[in-house]
Amino acid sequence: MFNALFLSKDGDAVTADKRALDDDDLRKATPEANVTVSVDYSTLNYKDALALTNTSPIVRKWPLVPGIDAAGTVLDSGGDPRWQAGDKVVLNGWGVGESHWGGLAQRARFKGDWLVRVPPPLSTRQAMAIGTAGYTAMLCVMALEGQGVQPGGEVLVTGATGGVGSIATMLLARRGFHVTASTGKASEADYLKALGASTVIDRAELSSPGKPLQKERWTAVIDSVGSHTLANACAQTRYNGVVAACGLAQGMDFPATVAPFILRAVRLVGVESVMVPIDRRTHAWSRLAADLDLARLDGLTREVALAESFDAARELLSGKVRGRIVVDVNR
Repeated sequence: MFNALFLSKDGDAVTADKRALDDDDLRKATPEANVTVSVDYSTLNYKDALALTNTSPIVRKWPLVPGIDAAGTVLDSGGDPRWQAGDKVVLNGWGVGESHWGGLAQRARFKGDWLVRVPPPLSTRQAMAIGTAGYTAMLCVMALEGQGVQPGGEVLVTGATGGVGSIATMLLARRGFHVTASTGKASEADYLKALGASTVIDRAELSSPGKPLQKERWTAVIDSVGSHTLANACAQTRYNGVVAACGLAQGMDFPATVAPFILRAVRLVGVESVMVPIDRRTHAWSRLAADLDLARLDGLTREVALAESFDAARELLSGKVRGRIVVDVNR
């Protein structure tokens, strides 16, 4: 038997609780998977919070164990030659926690194709302190680099106190960028500067409708907010600058014009984390292990027990969480 968070649906009524499941439950629910993992830690991302609170239709298959992230130890490789019992692995995306049972449990089954070896010196807890949020932040940094953005310029990070924003700020500052962090939490300025931000601005400067072209400010942008914030960020990006878009915290709309793209040659690059090919995924995790200041990572991480995830999810959606939440599924 093992403990898990469990989401079930009867008509329009959704039940979310912590319950004991067994290996037969797990095998029946995940027939396409072959590798069994003893989960050490999971984490809470925006998607997880939506699923746990039934705020948005994230769950596509009922019943479901939520959790789009997991890190732990292989118990049984299911015959997959790439994995052996005892291997430390991390899982992000692939529809896990949406249409496949996820990581908010003491045990999980995944396809061997979905797993990445935890790169040293990271522990499984640190891997979940990074989680999909930090992994997405690294994909954004890699996207900027792939477009030729060089250290030294001024980069805007929106939603800066969130998981993506916090780790993006750390990564960019360590690579020598001047980071301007945008946040709605003026009280968190010291926190953001401790992560490496040179300047902190109020998100209100970006969140309302603005002109199609504005004063050029940013060499590059990492945006996890969308809507007017993304439109204004594009309108303020310098000639030949790059904007990496990876989120929609403000909204899915993009109320902009083509002016920044055809008059300033601004490039808008979409970044997604769910279906990234394994070679790029592995490279991103290797970069995270090498580039992150792990002491700072620990400082922006809060740990909760499995059953505490429900309250933490509500806090996350209400904007009361900064940094990362790690879930110890074994307590």
